[in-house]
Amino acid sequence: YKRCGGCSLQHMTYTETLRFKKNVVIDNLTRIGGLPNIFVHDTVGMEAPYRYRNKAQYPVGIGKTGIISGFYAQRTHEIINTDKCEIQHPMSDIARSIVLEHLEQNNVPVYDEATGKGLIRHIVTRIGFYTGQIMVIIVATSCPVPESDKLVQKLKDNIQNLKSVILNINPERGNVVLGNKNITLYGKDYIEDRIGDLIFEIPPLSFYQANPVQTEILYKKALEYAQLNGSQTVWDIYCGIGTIGLFTAKHCRSVLGVELIPEAIEAAKRNAARNNINNAEFYTGKAEKVIPELYRKGMKADVIFVDPPRKGCDESLLRTLVNMEPSRIVYISCNPSPLARDLKYLSTNGYIVHEAQPVDMFPWSYHVEVVCKLSR
Repeated sequence: YKRCGGCSLQHMTYTETLRFKKNVVIDNLTRIGGLPNIFVHDTVGMEAPYRYRNKAQYPVGIGKTGIISGFYAQRTHEIINTDKCEIQHPMSDIARSIVLEHLEQNNVPVYDEATGKGLIRHIVTRIGFYTGQIMVIIVATSCPVPESDKLVQKLKDNIQNLKSVILNINPERGNVVLGNKNITLYGKDYIEDRIGDLIFEIPPLSFYQANPVQTEILYKKALEYAQLNGSQTVWDIYCGIGTIGLFTAKHCRSVLGVELIPEAIEAAKRNAARNNINNAEFYTGKAEKVIPELYRKGMKADVIFVDPPRKGCDESLLRTLVNMEPSRIVYISCNPSPLARDLKYLSTNGYIVHEAQPVDMFPWSYHVEVVCKLSR
């Protein structure tokens, strides 16, 4: 594990990792946020912190003995060749091995980052933990992939719950794994999974929390912090496929979601319809542009959920939230440093940060998810 860039806390006991992550949150809130007095709860861990990930992204390259695939060494793009990973769903390892065997047998050229030449870049899997549905995504620089019909047949023969095989085209050099173009080679262009009593469509490009067991714990805590009574207007900023907003929809008057990726917004609308939720609407665009525009039109929220990417929120968005004066903000973060920075801004502009709940979404890694309760 010392070579792979993922599970960097395996030298600790699991209990020690939970304590470590709580202290990371406290340190960031104190040092960066200037908020030493926020009550930080103990990190909520998993009973069985293995095989929990519903998404895997395996880079593909050439090693000394042929095609290799695995994970990047920490802070590098050196591929550590691995046969299995103890935090991935077992079907991810099986799907990857089938694809690798096909590449070898059919002499399919793989991508070379140094030269920018080659065809196959990544193997990506998405799995519905509660439905058992499996999506396999082949990331290539162009199409077609040689003998792709044979590859699809191999996957169908060996994966019982295979629901989707996608060819994703990414011709750009750089660190972004998935391109914008998808070609469905088999099945549907999405899989399904559940959170609570809701079912969600998950397209290949959309964000969906990687640990479904802990996601439900996280969302229940967020719902508790929101203190909804059925009368409030709720905004879900960075809504993805609508998970948080739809999870809370039956507890409020209306939900408005904003998300950058059009594919995710279309999925959010379908997810609302299939769960018979008719009090939710969704907007496509950058949150830092859409939210100020809606506010200028006179639209307001009583309660706001914000779940930004790792970089946190743009200050222009935070400024709009402060001016809008929602009674409560529930901030969900996957990166304590930007979280602390954003909480500092909000706390110096009229909001009280009451408490923070770390949730161990990524056992054995240094990552920690945090949900925070704020009010005016």
